[in-house]
Amino acid sequence: MKGVYPFKKIEKKWQKIWEEQKLDQTSDNYKQKKFYVLDMFPYPSGLGLHMGHLKGYVATDVTTRFRRMQGYNVLHPMGWDAFGLPAENFALKHKIHPKKAIDKNIRTFKKQLKIFGLSYDWRREINTTDPDYYKWTQWVFLQMFKRGLVYRKFEPVNWCPSCKTGLANEDVEQGRCERCGSPIQKKPLAQWIIKITKYADRLLEDLKLLDWEEAIVEQQKNWIGRSEGAVIKFPILNEKFSKKERLAVEIFTTRLDTIFGCTYLVLAPEHPIIPDLKSQISNFQEVKRYIDKVKNKPDLERLEGRKKTGVEIEGVKALNPFNQEKIPIFVADYVLPYYGTGAIMAVPAHDERDWEFARKFNLKIKFVIKPQTGKLSFKKVFTEDGILANSNGFSGLTSVKAREKMLKFAVKKGFGRKGVFYKMRDWVFSRQRYWGEPIPLVFCPACKQEIENNPQKARKKFNKGELLNPGWIALPEKELPLELPKVRYYEPTGTGESPLANIKNWMETKCPKCGRPARRESNTMPQWAGSCWYYLRYLDPHNKRELVSPKKERYWMPVDLYVGGAEHATRHLIYARFWHKFLYDINVVSTKEPFKKLIHVGIILGEDGRKMSKRWGNVVNPEDVAREFGADSCRIYELFMGPFTQGAAWSTKGLRGCFRFLNRVWRLKDKITRKKTDDQDLTRLLHQTIKKVTEDIENFKFNTAVAQMMILVNEMERKREISQKDFGLFLRLLAPFAPHLSEELWSRLGHKTSIFKEKWPKFNPKLAESEEVTIVIQVNGRVRGEFRERKGLSQTKVLEMALKDKRINKWVEDRKNIKKVIYIPDKLMNIVVQY
Repeated sequence: MKGVYPFKKIEKKWQKIWEEQKLDQTSDNYKQKKFYVLDMFPYPSGLGLHMGHLKGYVATDVTTRFRRMQGYNVLHPMGWDAFGLPAENFALKHKIHPKKAIDKNIRTFKKQLKIFGLSYDWRREINTTDPDYYKWTQWVFLQMFKRGLVYRKFEPVNWCPSCKTGLANEDVEQGRCERCGSPIQKKPLAQWIIKITKYADRLLEDLKLLDWEEAIVEQQKNWIGRSEGAVIKFPILNEKFSKKERLAVEIFTTRLDTIFGCTYLVLAPEHPIIPDLKSQISNFQEVKRYIDKVKNKPDLERLEGRKKTGVEIEGVKALNPFNQEKIPIFVADYVLPYYGTGAIMAVPAHDERDWEFARKFNLKIKFVIKPQTGKLSFKKVFTEDGILANSNGFSGLTSVKAREKMLKFAVKKGFGRKGVFYKMRDWVFSRQRYWGEPIPLVFCPACKQEIENNPQKARKKFNKGELLNPGWIALPEKELPLELPKVRYYEPTGTGESPLANIKNWMETKCPKCGRPARRESNTMPQWAGSCWYYLRYLDPHNKRELVSPKKERYWMPVDLYVGGAEHATRHLIYARFWHKFLYDINVVSTKEPFKKLIHVGIILGEDGRKMSKRWGNVVNPEDVAREFGADSCRIYELFMGPFTQGAAWSTKGLRGCFRFLNRVWRLKDKITRKKTDDQDLTRLLHQTIKKVTEDIENFKFNTAVAQMMILVNEMERKREISQKDFGLFLRLLAPFAPHLSEELWSRLGHKTSIFKEKWPKFNPKLAESEEVTIVIQVNGRVRGEFRERKGLSQTKVLEMALKDKRINKWVEDRKNIKKVIYIPDKLMNIVVQY
C-alpha cells in the first residue's frame, strides 16, 4: 500500500543497531545525575507476555528514553521472579523439572520484550532461582535469624490441600488459595515466622516520606491496621474457684468509653483459656463441637458472615471490673485469635456485630453513649462518639475524655493497661515445597541439649536466634548458597513436610557448631522472599563478595519510579519495605525507604469488557499485534487508550487508528525542506506541544501527550513544506513513544548518531503560551456563557460579542437595561442589568 511505512523491516533493523551500539546500557559515570526506573519484575509464566505487562513496560520505557535525553544516567533493568508454586505446579503437571520450564519461559518473555524495543540493560538481568542470587536472600534471612527476628512456632496455618503447602494470610483470597483457587484449611504445622510486626510503626510512619498514590497508601495503612486502646482484665467466676485461683480474660478495646454497656464476652474458638476451663465448663462437648465445626472457616467469612453463630460457655461467668456485673461468656467465630487478645467485650448497643449477635441470642442491650445533639434511638445501634450515660461517675463526659480517665482508673486499680495492636500478623515464612530458596538452618539435638542444660554459658557460644530456637543452628556464611539438591522427583509429601524431607543424603548433615549429626530444615522460603530485595541486586548483579557495593547503593537508591500492579499494594510492597528497613538497620542500605514514587498500571480488559482470559476467548497476543501493526503502533495505542492508572477495554479499531497516525507521520517526510520557513502558527503549536508532552510524560499522562502530538501532525499535514528543524524537534518528542519509526526518520534527515543521544527539546515560554483564553460571561453575577477568543480583547469588543450570543443576550433583553459592566481582561465579564 502506498505510503505505508515498512515497520517490519525498520523495527528489526534498529533493534539490531541499538544492540550493537549498546545504546541501552547504563553508564558507570557516578558524577552524572541519576534516575532509577523500575518495573515490578514478572513471574515468567508459560503463557508469555500479556497486554497488562506491556502497558507498564512501555510506560517505563518512555520514561527511560525521555530521562536519558534530558541528560540523566538512567538505570532500567529487568529480571525474573521465578521461584514459587506456579512453576512447581506446572512442572508436576507436565512431569518436568521446574528449572527447565522456567528457563524456557524466560527465553519466550525475553524475545517478546525485545520485539517491542524495550530499552533494558540486559547485562544486569537477574533470576531469583540462580544460586548466585539466592545466596544473598539466604544471607539476609540469616542476619534476621541471628538478631532474633525469626522464630519457630507450632500453630494452625492456612493449608492448601491441592498445592499441599502452607500459605501466608496474604496468599489467601476470600478463603481460597490465590494460586489454584482451592478452599483453604487450617492445619497445625511447625513454621518459621519473621517478626514483621516489630517494624509496624515504622512501616506506618515512613509512608509520609513517599510520593505514592493515596489509595495505595491507605491500603498499606489498613493492612497494618494500628489500633491504640486499652487492655482490660475480666476475672472468670465459678463456684469452685477461690479468689486466688481465678483466671482472667484480657480484652483489647478502642472504645473503653462503652464498657458500662458490656453485657457479655466473646472468645475466639482458638482462645487458649477454653481448654484450661474444661473442667468448669458444663457444656464442654457442645463447645468443642462448635469449635471443630468452625476451625477451617476462612477469616474473611468469619468476619463478614451474614449469620452470626456461637455457643454460650456454661458454668462460668465473667466479671466486668468497672461495675462488678456478672456477664455470660460466648465462643463465636466472628472473633479472630490473632487480632487484639482473641477476646472481645461485647457492647451490643454500640457495635454492629455485637448488636446482631445479641438480638439473635436475646442478650441484654444497654445504651451508655448518647449523641451530643439530638435524641438516641433505642431501636438501632449507635456507634459514634458522644456523651456517656449510665456509666456511674463517668456519666456526662465526652467519649474522648472518658477514655482517657477510664484508662487511668483501670491502670491505678491494676486491671488495665494501655495497648497497641495491629491487624498485620508476623510473616509465616515456611513453604512445604521443593521450588524455593532452602532455609539455611540445621537442627542439632546435641546443641539443643547444651542450650537447655546451661542457658547462661550458651549465651557466649550461640547467637540470639539459636538461643530463641534451641537446637536450630545457622549455617556459616561461607557455606552459602545452600543449593537445592538436583532431583528427578519432588512430589509434595502431603504430610506437612517439604519434598526435601525425603532426600536423605541432602537432609542428613553435620552441625556446623559442634560437628555432630544434624538434619537440615526441609521447608523452603516463600516466593515473596526473592522479590523483597531484587531492586538492590540490579545495582551490582555480579558482586560475589557482598549483596551490593555501598558506593553503588548510595548513588542509585532510592528507586525514583516504580511501576506495577496495584494488587501488590499489601503484599510485595509491605514485605519489600520491611526487608529494606532491616537492611537499613544493619547498614547495608542508606535510605529508609526503597521506592520514592510508585504508580500502578490500570488493567487492560478484552474487547468485550471482561478480563482477558482463554476461557472467554478474548486474549490479545502481543506478538500477533506486533506482527500485524508493528511494535510502535502497539506502544502508542497502549498509552493512548486512556489515563494510565485506569482500566480500559482493548479496541482493535483504536489500534488501527494509532497505526494510521504513524503512517501519517511517515508520509510527512515527503514535505521536509532544508529551507528556513517562517510559519509562526506552526512554530507556536510546536512549542506548545514540547511543553505539553514534557509535562505529560513527567506526570504519566501519556494519553494526552499522544493526543497533543496528533494535533501537531494534523497541522503539519496542512502545510506544503515543513522545515527540517521543526520536523526534527517533533521526532525527538515522538521518539520515546515510537522509537523505531522516529530513529528511521531521524537518520533519513541525515543524522549519523542515534536520536536518543540528542537532547530533549526545550520550549520557548512565550511561544508556548496559548494565544487563546476562555472568557466567562456573567449576568448579575450568574454564569450565562463563555467563549474562547484571542488574548487582549477590549471591554467594548467582549461586550459586543457577548450580546450577539443568544445564550447571553436573552438575559439582557435591552442594552438600556445595562447599568454597569465589570471586566477582568482575558478572564471574566459581569453585566449588571436592571429589569
